[in-house]
Amino acid sequence: MWRGLYTGAAGMMTQQNRTSVIANNLANVNTTGYKRDRALDAEFHPMLIRRINDDMPIKVTDFKGFSLDRRPPAVGTLGLGAYTSEIAVDHAPGAFMTTGNPLDLAISGNGFFVIDTPQGLRYTRNGNFYRTPTGDLVTSDGQAVLSRQGRPINIPENATRIVVTPQGDIFADGAQVATLGFVEFGEAADHRAMLKQGNSLFYPQEGAEAQPATGTIEQGVLERSNANVVSEMVDLIDNYRIYEANSKAVTTQDTMLDHSVNEVGRL
Repeated sequence: MWRGLYTGAAGMMTQQNRTSVIANNLANVNTTGYKRDRALDAEFHPMLIRRINDDMPIKVTDFKGFSLDRRPPAVGTLGLGAYTSEIAVDHAPGAFMTTGNPLDLAISGNGFFVIDTPQGLRYTRNGNFYRTPTGDLVTSDGQAVLSRQGRPINIPENATRIVVTPQGDIFADGAQVATLGFVEFGEAADHRAMLKQGNSLFYPQEGAEAQPATGTIEQGVLERSNANVVSEMVDLIDNYRIYEANSKAVTTQDTMLDHSVNEVGRL
């Protein structure tokens, strides 16, 4: 009975973690470049249980003096609950939203923009950039957007026509001023190379090396969050039902334990 309590409680804790992940996805459904998280569950290693105190004169596994197994017969396996093994990032592309702003950039395919932060180089797919009064290209948090050479990008203050090519070349009134830092890490399908930091920023796994991105840059559009309100709400409802089932299992085990101690023990 104690084991049943722990199994049900482990399931409730797992669903609490999943609820937190879903709530965070819903909170960022309108965050540009946001990539939704997924809580991945795993099962604790099941335990093999056997029948004990078998007082039968002839075991069910014995036949005419021949025993298949001298150990008590196996009853089966007993699950010990689940746990959250990983919070994985879903790197599926989000829908594009046209803004018409020449400094709004979206990435089609694989790739990240390079950002200079107090923690070092970070990478993002949020291309909602701004130009400071001095012409520096920055993120909405005021962090510098870097060029392919790793330097801040400056666009002349008097520039009236800004063009960004699919390869990241920036032209101001027909003159090229810089090339955006545009990289990816690992194989195109290996999204585990990038870890989420927050504020739409990522950093690479230790040992991952930057290489030229295989995607292209779209100007005048932004990549929306890939979290969908409807699907997240469906997951939240399903998560609540699983949590409720585990809660009832804990209540049932507690009731059985109460009867065992206060009624069977009295006899």
